[in-house]
Amino acid sequence: MELRSSNIDKLGGEVFDVLIVGGGINGASAAAALAGKGVRVALIERGDFAGSTSMHSSNLVWGGIKYMESRDFALVRKLCRSRNHLIKSYPATVQEIRFLTTITQGFRYHPRYLWAGAWLYWLIGNGFTRIPRFLSPQAISDNEAIIDTSSAVGGFEYSDAYLHDNDARFVFNFVRGALNYGAVAVNYVESLGAQREPDGWLTRVRDVMTGKELAVRSRVLINAAGPWVDEHNALTGQSTNHRHVYSKGIHLIVPRLTDSQRVLAFFADDGRLFFVIPMGPRTCIGTTDTRVERPEVVATEEDIRFVLGNINKRLRLERPLDQQDIISIRCGVRPLAVKAAGGGERDFLQLSRKHAIDINRQDAHLSIFGGKLTDCLNVGEEVVEAVNRMGIEVPFPKHRWYGEPPDQVRREFLHQARLMRLDDLTAQASSEPLSTRLWRRYGTHALEMLEEIREDPRQAEVLIEGTEYLRCELHYAKRREMITRLEDFLRRRSKIALVVHEEAMRRSPGLREACVILFGDEADARLEEYFDTTRRERSEAAAVERAATLDAASTVLAEPGAEPGRQASH
Repeated sequence: MELRSSNIDKLGGEVFDVLIVGGGINGASAAAALAGKGVRVALIERGDFAGSTSMHSSNLVWGGIKYMESRDFALVRKLCRSRNHLIKSYPATVQEIRFLTTITQGFRYHPRYLWAGAWLYWLIGNGFTRIPRFLSPQAISDNEAIIDTSSAVGGFEYSDAYLHDNDARFVFNFVRGALNYGAVAVNYVESLGAQREPDGWLTRVRDVMTGKELAVRSRVLINAAGPWVDEHNALTGQSTNHRHVYSKGIHLIVPRLTDSQRVLAFFADDGRLFFVIPMGPRTCIGTTDTRVERPEVVATEEDIRFVLGNINKRLRLERPLDQQDIISIRCGVRPLAVKAAGGGERDFLQLSRKHAIDINRQDAHLSIFGGKLTDCLNVGEEVVEAVNRMGIEVPFPKHRWYGEPPDQVRREFLHQARLMRLDDLTAQASSEPLSTRLWRRYGTHALEMLEEIREDPRQAEVLIEGTEYLRCELHYAKRREMITRLEDFLRRRSKIALVVHEEAMRRSPGLREACVILFGDEADARLEEYFDTTRRERSEAAAVERAATLDAASTVLAEPGAEPGRQASH
């Protein structure tokens, strides 16, 4: 908590070149790019970093193969190049993975036509990944016996990429990078609105944890509030060329369905892409694509039935998956950028995730709409260019602000790890050696953990049963990762809450020790707060479900000729 407290103290103490409102992928990458190039930056986030859209993704880093159907080849080209650049820049984190897509009878395209499209996709992506291949139904069964091929007419396999850890961890590492470059970044600080003054922006902010208010001054204001960009623009009196419409997506985390490290892709009953994604000891299945009017969403029983129903139809399982198999649920909105004058009503399912940056040069204000993990480096560079055009000096314009540490640092880490036989301490149930995992998560900072383990081998022990997080990682998180609530660690800095059932966490003696490390005397209060929050979220979801059911029932009864207990025909 010391890091957060010291950064809050800095917020009101100077005039920043740029204040960024929002700590999702857009705000985090913008902060890292600006700070890395020498711009004085502050970043505030009203919840935790990556606490909304950026923690509810599929963990896929892909070039947008689905946009091939709408012939948006320029966007596909841009996203493929971005994907390739991320794979090269983060080789331990962003890794190529194969997608096996099964086509069933009656689908709108023949599998060989889609296979040809996969080749075009590969060529648009500069042939950076492994080549696509066509698969007969028998070949699909030979490669993935779990797939039900009884109605399959063929399929194809191609490559994209995925995040080895979770999406929120990837986002936080940009925040951590910005902090390393001297930025001021604080979670649980909300903007109450801003006003333009002759010498810049005055933004009123509030510490959500204490209620304390203060003023932050900056020459430029960037609105990177994700799904709430339009809401914050209303607070600051900004009119823009774009606005957001929202698509709700859910994923279910279930026990591992297949040992293969590939994504299984299908077309759901309504024609949309549907995935079975490896997630360490678990499998992630989804997603839905439902238009909603507000960014605050919950997973409904209908959403869950849709996902379970589609997966049970397409896989050969010993028994169908049901709600008892669900370990956790990811549910969030995709904010889709559309022209403010209209466009959100047409071809909703064809709207892309491409970002748009609206610039008000006169007011020195930027609004970032849309976006996705794949495109994050482009967002950072575009923001730097826009800020520079507004008169903000960029002292080190050529500095490379992203990517893993230099290879010589990695070699030194691995050399030290070998000398101390670190990998011999890897827990038996772990999915990979300790040295591989610590380097991917912490880079240069992993050297600190080696020192802790040398001094006390207990620091290499898994603290919470069923996870792959060590005692020394908790100590590191306390010092450097601004853990304010227990959920910040369990759900975003790690993926423990995704892969370990809540009841198993409750029974884990290591969870309380983790709380003691993170929160000291406040450990019990933070532990109780976490489980109270999960209970409240379930109650809210149930209330939303009941309200939707009542609304649907009243609509049916209101239709002419409808009778109680009988659905109106259409």
